[in-house]
Parts: sequence; C-alpha cells; structure tokens
Amino acid sequence: MTRVLTIDAGTTGVTAMVLDESGGVTARGYTEFPQHFPRPGWVEHDADEILAAVLAACEQALDAGGVAAGDLAAIGITNQRETVVLWDRDTRRPVARAIVWQDRRTAALCEALRDAGHSDLVRRRTGLVIDAYFSGTKLAWLLDHVDGARDAAGRGDLAFGTVDSWLVANLTGGAVHATDPSNAARTMLYDIRRGAWSDELCDLLDVPPSVLPEVRPNAGGFGTTDPDAFLGAAVPITGIAGDQQAALFGQGCWTPGTSKNTYGTGSFVLLNTGRDAPVSETLLTTVAWDLGEGLVYALEGSIFVTGAAIQWLRDGLGIIGAAAEAGPLADSVPDTGDVYMVPAFTGLAAPHWDPYARGTIVGLTRGTTRAHLVRAAVEAMAHQTRDVVEAMETDSDVELAELRVDGGASAMDLLCQFQADLLGVPVLRPKVAETTALGAGFLAGLGAGVWSSTDELAAVWQLDRRFTPAMPTREREARQARWRHAVERSRGWARPD
Repeated sequence: MTRVLTIDAGTTGVTAMVLDESGGVTARGYTEFPQHFPRPGWVEHDADEILAAVLAACEQALDAGGVAAGDLAAIGITNQRETVVLWDRDTRRPVARAIVWQDRRTAALCEALRDAGHSDLVRRRTGLVIDAYFSGTKLAWLLDHVDGARDAAGRGDLAFGTVDSWLVANLTGGAVHATDPSNAARTMLYDIRRGAWSDELCDLLDVPPSVLPEVRPNAGGFGTTDPDAFLGAAVPITGIAGDQQAALFGQGCWTPGTSKNTYGTGSFVLLNTGRDAPVSETLLTTVAWDLGEGLVYALEGSIFVTGAAIQWLRDGLGIIGAAAEAGPLADSVPDTGDVYMVPAFTGLAAPHWDPYARGTIVGLTRGTTRAHLVRAAVEAMAHQTRDVVEAMETDSDVELAELRVDGGASAMDLLCQFQADLLGVPVLRPKVAETTALGAGFLAGLGAGVWSSTDELAAVWQLDRRFTPAMPTREREARQARWRHAVERSRGWARPD
C-alpha cells in the first residue's frame, strides 16, 4: 500500500505523519526542541536540534505505523516560515543559531528602511510590509554580526534558507539547495509578481544572491534523501510549503474566496485570491502555491502570539500545569470579568504592525482569578482574528461566508464558538486538525503522482463540528470595541526614547 510521510517542522516541535493512499492519517510522531531567548526580544533555535527532532519524529511515526522508510512513496515538508538558517555549504553546519520569525532584533533596521522611503518598493515587489518578522533583515543581521560571514558569503561558501531549505540540504546529503515560492515569498527578497529573486531588494539589504536557494514549484522534485542522512532509505522529497500555505491547502481551500485560520504559536488567517495579487495597506499579499501551472496568491493576516500566550501562562507564570488545562479552566467562568489580555509579547502584527507594542493585561481587580486570565488569553485569539478578518474583507472586497479552523487550540469548543460569535459567521472545524501536515502530504502526493489532482483529495476533508453564531450583535460589537481599547494601551510601549 502507498504511504506518504509528511514532516511539519513547527516553532516548538516537529510532527511527522504517515498518510495512506486515501489521504488518511495512519500514524504520528512528535518531538519538541528547545527555545533559546538570549536577550529580550531575541528568539533563537539551534538548527541541528531541529534536524534531530525531525529524524526522531519521523522514526516514531514510521515505527507506530509499521512502515519501513524504504517503502515510502514520497516525503512532504512544511515549516515555520521566516526563520533564518545560515550554514556552511561544505560541512552543512550552521554558522550561528537560527533567528526565529518571532525575533525582533532587526526592528531598528526596519524602521530605518521605512524612514528612508523604501516601504513602497518592498510592498510592490513582495506584497509585504517592512518588518522584523520577515527573513531578509535577519539574514542581513547574521551576515553583519557573525565573524567572517559576509566574506564567506561573498566567496559562495555559505547557504541561506528557511527551515525547509535547511532540512532538504541535510536530508539529501547536501545535494539540493532549494525552496518553494510560498517560503521565498516571506523573505522580503522575492518578487511575487515576477516569481523570482529580486536583485533590487538584495542590493537594498546587502544580501549576495549567491546565498539564496533555487525556487521550485511546491509539488515536484526536491531531490532524494541520502540513506546515510535519513533512516537508511532513499526517498523522493516531492512537496514543500510554508506552514500557513500548507494549512490552506490541507483545508481544501483550493478556490478563490475560501479561507482558513490556524491557531498555533501564532495565528494566521489566509484567503485564497487565485491569480489575483491584491494590494493591501494592512495585510500581506503572499504566494499560496505553485502546482506547476503558475503562482496562486493569498491575502494573509499574521498574528504573532495566540497559542504562545497559553504556553506563557504555563511556563512563565505557572498558573496552569499543561496547555490542555486551558480550555476547561477558561470554560469554568462565564466570561473574563472584563479582563483583556493583549499578548503583544513580540509586537503586534496585522493589521497594526507595531513592533514596539508589548503584552498588556487590563481590567484586573481583586476578584480576578487564574481562570479569568486563561479565558482572557483564549478570547484574545478570537479578538485578534476578527481584527484581521475585517481588514481582509475590506481589502479583498469579499465577505467571508465561513471560516475553516485548525491548529492545536481549535480543539477548544469555547474558542471556536466565541470566534463564530465575534465574526458572525459559521466556524468549521475538520476531523483532522493537523491540516498543516496534511497539506504538505497532499502536495508531496501530487508531486509523486500518488494523486492526480485536488479533485481526488476533495473527499478527504471531513467536518468535525460546525459552530454557529449565537451572540447578539450589540454584545459582539461592544466586546470588540473593549478589546480595541485594550490594544491601544499596549501600543508603542517599547519604543526607544
């Protein structure tokens, strides 16, 4: 029987899943890896630890499914986007820790670029705003701050990539240095309308084009694993997509006007816009995928911190012992007691784009309990999503009829119902919530010929539950207005004097 292995290299851990020829999940593996916070606002990963977690998760999944690595038809990869890895081409060793997408160390550089009048150029070429979120300024920082890196890059000795490229380089034994359009589109170096790296933007950020990977269609050839590097087997890698585009694909949002939201470490609302790449002042225009027939685009609203706020309540404050406690504890109180949490720990993304905003909790009283705080963190996910959806509807001139949701926090009925109430549209949760990994597997299967088209995959998506709006309009609007009042309290807090 045909099997596809899909690897979801996320921000805090790696999930590996085995799919059968019907697209069903037959086995899973998961391995966490450490997070590093060397300074306030800095977030780093050890790229070797990511690679080790990938191999461990894959081995777990294959063992659980009773599948030998050599029997796999294909491998698909999806990854945390914007995180930057810079490595030596010969040794394949990182020259520094990876700078994670949440990292804010280049905020001042981004402000200088905006002040110099480059925002228009960047938005026209890339569909992005100038922000420390994206890979380009992180790569420039590494080249300028790692001893010898700029000289080595100039000699062609270094390779840059997001996590997908890093994994491909290592799993193929160094044979392939490549990425896909959805990841390239997040670097601030890729012209999304031409479908190519931009020499103009490379010059702006002083990035030598020689470090950049080749951009290949999402479903197709990314090389074959080296048996010495991947569990003793040579397996074709035939699908890659950034995590949010993979989730859009895995949710079956293959036609213009369909949308999804993923509640992960952060949250990301994507709307398929087809061959049209609309211009937005507050959202991102990005590449959804290329199946070999040209680029498909999406509007995206990025929210930096949603699920990470639950992790903070667990690890930073210790008021819950496990993330799974959040839903029942939040549901133990009828509301937040007028407490609002704005989890701007690394600034605010869409639609505000304020790198100097910081986390804020307002409305505390002597009656506030840990249950109120947890519920405020859960409700903040929905409030931030509504901010993004409203901007999306304005810029696309499309009114959302429904929102498909996935990611770990979507398991909370409380969150899904509150999201439907705030948006005033149904929220649909699929039976398989790991749509990010599913999307990468679908792409790999298409690239390897396991499936001939998305029509064959249409029956795989199955509804778990539909959440219908129940909150009165007046209450919905009052709560969102209160939320926006709290957001204003968080803005500009860390701006240098």
